[in-house]
Amino acid sequence: MRLWNSWFNNFILASQYNPPRFVELLMLMVAIANLIIATILPDIPYLVLGLSLVVGASISILVREAIAPSPQARVTQFTALLLLLISIYGFADLL
Repeated sequence: MRLWNSWFNNFILASQYNPPRFVELLMLMVAIANLIIATILPDIPYLVLGLSLVVGASISILVREAIAPSPQARVTQFTALLLLLISIYGFADLL
């Protein structure tokens, strides 16, 4: 029970410390879950929702880094841009 309490306290602390980064992390976790479901069940809605969440999180990361750069801004921007390009490719593949 202490493990769950500690995990929950860390979860609350992370959401209070940097809310935009927390929301982006949450979006990416839900996107990963949707994309895993989309590989198991070949349903288009799961794939579209997962790719949409990745696009939203990537754009949010790029905007946040443009406004207030972090110490590892180049790596973060490169990763967000790579995720954005892969998501756009995924959408283009659906058509």
